[in-house]
Amino acid sequence: MFEIVFLGTSASAPSIERGLPATMLIYRDQRFLVDCGEGTQRQLLRSGLGFKRLDKVLLTHGHLDHILGLGGLVSTFARWEAISQFSIYGGRWALERVRDLMDVVLRGGEPALDISYVEVTPGPIWSDDTMTITAFPVTHRGPGCYGFLFQERTRRPFLAEKAAALGIPAGPERRQLVAGQPVTLPDGRTIHPEQVLGEPVPGTRLAYVGDAGEVSDLVEAVKGADALVIEATYLEAERELAAEYGHITAAQAATLAREAGVHCLFLVHLSRRHSERAVLAEAQPIFPNSIVPRDLDHYRVLRGVCEAVE
Repeated sequence: MFEIVFLGTSASAPSIERGLPATMLIYRDQRFLVDCGEGTQRQLLRSGLGFKRLDKVLLTHGHLDHILGLGGLVSTFARWEAISQFSIYGGRWALERVRDLMDVVLRGGEPALDISYVEVTPGPIWSDDTMTITAFPVTHRGPGCYGFLFQERTRRPFLAEKAAALGIPAGPERRQLVAGQPVTLPDGRTIHPEQVLGEPVPGTRLAYVGDAGEVSDLVEAVKGADALVIEATYLEAERELAAEYGHITAAQAATLAREAGVHCLFLVHLSRRHSERAVLAEAQPIFPNSIVPRDLDHYRVLRGVCEAVE
């Protein structure tokens, strides 16, 4: 299960209702900030998330509306927050721009903050025992634009009734079997994991795309995702203009969701010219489970389920 909190959902410039791009992805005890537009740290406070355990930022690309908030955030961390190490993931060009920004922010004698710049290339970029983040290329203006696939590992559920029938006591023996290791019981019997584990259950998959100028090259990358987050900066009447500036329309995003067989579509990066109602009116006839989240909206994403958190 993933939780997603939309901190900023506007395109290029903030509006009264929407801030610049930033989204918090929460998985167990891990937090991943995707993009960090101007004003993000205030949104973190307004949302109640705060700054704790926020030590990783993933950048979809290096345009200023997606990175300028890093200046204030890093300055706050360096001065006040109990975070000693901070990792910024992004394409080469994005990291170059962020390094230039940090040269300005940190030249005034702020306390040292260990910043790790991790250059993203297509493929896995972060993992632990339960989840993997994979980067995939996205077509937009400029080099090194990426989307991210957050994927729980496939698991085999522990069948407690079968374990009880085999006389396996609660405790370390069961944990060992869940870990895929056989155990030997006091009566000499050896129990193998296959005897007490169910069929493999795929984990939850969440795909995140920032700005995009094409959708045909994203179908395979986001196929079967339980949730897809992607821009909807333009409407179909402006399709030529969208292509000129390396963006897509709400209809194109909805068509991608339908063709890729995703469960739920979150449309973000909204232009101030278009209302939430207009975007949904274009997307929902193509892909009914389209949602336009507002700033600070909080959702839970599970296998086949996207539900609002009140």
